[in-house]
This record gives sequence, structure tokens and C-alpha cells, in this order.
Amino acid sequence: MRTSQKTTRRQNIRYRIRRKVAGTAQKPRLSVFRSNADIYVQLIDDANAVTLAAASSRDKDIAAQAGNKTEKSKLVGQAIARKAKDLGLENVVFDRGGNLYHGRVKAVAEGAREGGLQF
Repeated sequence: MRTSQKTTRRQNIRYRIRRKVAGTAQKPRLSVFRSNADIYVQLIDDANAVTLAAASSRDKDIAAQAGNKTEKSKLVGQAIARKAKDLGLENVVFDRGGNLYHGRVKAVAEGAREGGLQF
């Protein structure tokens, strides 16, 4: 499959997910973006178009940790769960961003669940 076909396919999946998934101030959207090297996570209030909290594998405390990308993704999930707890949030809606629920995306979800988030 050519790159343009892959990106178009992923973008269509992403649009399909976003039609169904929306975050509010009480139950924000946990959005995951996965690049080749890093993973980025945001808590988004779609009603007000505001990012409430963010975490990534490029944060200093996570980047300093030893481990592979999947292990760091789990740390990112735990970090976003801590930030959500500080904001008084427990429930979120998970947005995998068109990626398969496997590998690093699954590790983020598991880390967030271990941190106390429910989705």
C-alpha cells in the first residue's frame, strides 16, 4: 500500500471516530497521536475547544527513563492520569486517533487505567 493510500485510509478512520467521540468539561476526550518516535496525549474539552492537559514521551521525566517506546507509552498514560486527577477528572472518552488499538496506543490506555482513569 502506498503512503498516500495509508494516510488517506487512516484519516478517514480518524474522521469516522471523531463523528462519534466528543469530549466535555466533565468527560474530556483522551486524544492519542502516535509518531514514529514519540507519542502524545491530550485531554480535550471539545465543547469549549480547549486542551485541559497534555503529556508526551518527550517530557523530561519520561524521556529520561530507560525502556522501549511501548514502556514509555505506558508512562505517558500514567502521567496523563495524574494530571487528570489533579484537575478532578475521573472519566474520559478514548480517541485512538485512527491508530489500531494495539502496541503503543494500547499501552497508553492501560497506563491511564492504572492511573485511575475510567473509559
